[in-house]
Order: sequence, then structure tokens, then C-alpha cells
Amino acid sequence: MTRRLVQLFGGLALYGVSLALVLRAGLGLAPWDVLHQGLSERTGLSIGVVLIAVSFLVLLAWVPLRQRPGFGTIANALLVGVFVDLTLQVVDDVHAWAWRVVLLLAGVLLNGLATALYIGASLGAGPRDGLMTGLVRRTGRSVRLVRTLIEVAVLALGFLLGGTVGVGTVLYAVAIGPIAHVLLPLVTIEPRRSATPAVPPVPTSDVA
Repeated sequence: MTRRLVQLFGGLALYGVSLALVLRAGLGLAPWDVLHQGLSERTGLSIGVVLIAVSFLVLLAWVPLRQRPGFGTIANALLVGVFVDLTLQVVDDVHAWAWRVVLLLAGVLLNGLATALYIGASLGAGPRDGLMTGLVRRTGRSVRLVRTLIEVAVLALGFLLGGTVGVGTVLYAVAIGPIAHVLLPLVTIEPRRSATPAVPPVPTSDVA
């Protein structure tokens, strides 16, 4: 459990740092972060505060879907926004194109690592991931379809609110899945099993 908690909190911290780096790059954000940025600009709240507020609103949608949050779910909702705001206080805006590209690439790579770490801790899906899996289970539709519809919807709303869409949005969509897929087997913590199990263990998997 100690390793799980260290990995969970480390992953959430890196996730917040990675989002802040992509924000500072100013070359486009992931769909949910386009929404967060748009709401931040409209409300005057920091993007970290908006991220936390949206996380708990999404968790309310878990209720009719009969999803149960884990410890990692609540930690995700509370901490990622905190680490985003802390990082933004340290990392200033950059204007040179070379540095913007460096920040974008670093942010995407760190985000893939962070995603693998917090999923691999196996302490509960993030609020937005749980919304997706809950809808998949209730509707019987594919993960690909449900995830696409959710992300297109939040991307469109965020864009209308003034969020940044650009090459970073495309890079995130293309790169995060493969990065997390490669790293996840290296950091996944399997449940402890007895030496002579009576029933063969059933393999399980987490959805990012």
C-alpha cells in the first residue's frame, strides 16, 4: 500500500506539472483542459480551481451511473488542480517558438508517464475516466465511441469559451495513449496473491 500511495501521489503531482507546462507552451491543450481554460477565463478563477470544481461536478454524474469512487479518484479530483496552480506560479509564459515546443513535448511526455503512474497504482479511476467507463457500461457502446463523443463535446464547449486549440491538442490525442500503453506494464502494481490460490486469478485491466 505504501508503494501504491507514493506512486499515486507522484503521478498526480506529475500530472499537474505536465498540464501546466502544456498551458505555458500555448500551442493547444487536451480537450478537457480546453474546457478548464475557457471556464477560467470566463470566471476569473485560476485554472487549478476550475479543474477541481469540474472534477467534483463530474463525480456527481457518477451517481446515476452507479460508479463508486476510490481513494485515488478523490485524490485526483483534489490534487491535480493544486499542482497545476503551483507549477504555474513557478513557470512563466514563454514566447520563443523553440521553448514553446520544448514545453509542449515535455508536458506531453510527462503526462503520459503520470497517467501510467496513477492508473498503475490501482486505487481508483480519475473522475473523467470513470464517467467514460460508467457510460460505456450503461449504454453498451464502445469505449472509443463514448470517449470520442465526450471529448468532442468538451472540446467544442471549451473552444467556444475561449480555450486554446492547436497542434498541442492533436499531439495530446495522438501521443498520450501510446505513451501510457508502453509505460503502464512497467509501473502497474498487481494485487497480492496467496502462494497457492484455490482459483486461478482472473486478469484485469484499467482504462486510462
